[in-house]
Amino acid sequence: MSSPPLLPLRVVAAAALLALPCHVSQAQPAAAPRAATAPAPVLVSPEVHADGRVTFRFRAPTAGDVAVGRSGADRLPMVKDEEGVWSATTGALEPDIYQYTFSVDGRTTLDPLNTWVAPNLLNMSNMVRVPGPSSGDGHRPWDVADVPRGQLHRHFYASARVGDHRDYYVYTPPGYDARRTEAYPVLYLLHGFSDDASGWTAVGQAHVILDNLIAARRVTPMLVVMTLGYGAPEILTRGPRAPGLGQRNMEGYRDALFAEVIPAIERDYHADTRRERRAIAGLSMGGAESLFVGLNAIDRFGWIGAFSSGGLGDATQFATLFPSLTSAEGRRLRLLWIACGTEDRLIDANRQFRAFLTERGVPHEAIETAGAHTWTVWRRNLATFATLIFR
Repeated sequence: MSSPPLLPLRVVAAAALLALPCHVSQAQPAAAPRAATAPAPVLVSPEVHADGRVTFRFRAPTAGDVAVGRSGADRLPMVKDEEGVWSATTGALEPDIYQYTFSVDGRTTLDPLNTWVAPNLLNMSNMVRVPGPSSGDGHRPWDVADVPRGQLHRHFYASARVGDHRDYYVYTPPGYDARRTEAYPVLYLLHGFSDDASGWTAVGQAHVILDNLIAARRVTPMLVVMTLGYGAPEILTRGPRAPGLGQRNMEGYRDALFAEVIPAIERDYHADTRRERRAIAGLSMGGAESLFVGLNAIDRFGWIGAFSSGGLGDATQFATLFPSLTSAEGRRLRLLWIACGTEDRLIDANRQFRAFLTERGVPHEAIETAGAHTWTVWRRNLATFATLIFR
């Protein structure tokens, strides 16, 4: 039987194509272009206005109550807009550096839009600067100016006296010369409770204050040593303290200062070792430590400063804390300078201590200025005290 004739390949392919189902496509209308979405406005907080007002902002759409907590000032309520952003604006503020936090439904938090944070071992806060004039009579000594700058040196060591590893900072003045004939006087400058060793520079701007006042020839060029002020580190707690812990803290600090820090400073720096060229001063807890250490070692210090001192106890304890303090001993001091803000919760305690000094016949300068328990007071205290010492 003969085979059917083979069809050309073109014919087979064409037949196959004709057998496929036919679909008619219809052109779809072009999609309407989407409307451009406006970018969300960039939040700025804090915003410092030219007239000294400051606006704070915080995004918290679900919060029911947000406020600004300000150091030494009243709580500032904030108002929420339709985007869930809370804001508040202060009145005009004096040029200075201010600390603040946010309270969100009763919980304290930092401003996430502000990277300038005050270091603290228990209560951190943000900082904002309201600038003043860059020169002239209105210039604040804690504002950086175009003057020669000193240097900050950070030292770490293991404290055998306290039993921990700790640090201290040393400010050397502009043009510090370790080979010059005359050694430099030394100010030991103490921070307050819950601060760390960087408190006087990071928040207090002590190095800037010294730079500016030295440039203005209002301050004798000096070394400034800023130590960690805890002789009993367990005192760092928000809870109740064991009986006698405050006393142990001051005694431990004194021991570490005398046995470890002062010898290191006089070994590593061109530091004058005479008592007439050595001063001690501090704020709050550091003010109490300065009084406790300095007034019980007048053979070591010629100048003592206490800013808003807190921690000496009540008036019944003063005689026990200062058993050898007599009028004759007190008169060996070149200066005993005791300052406190009139709105400070410690003003009564400071007045009581000044009354104790008067009763003992110990000469001292009593300074009361406007202000609360804040760095805005202590920067001014340092700026004044530094002009009085080593003269």
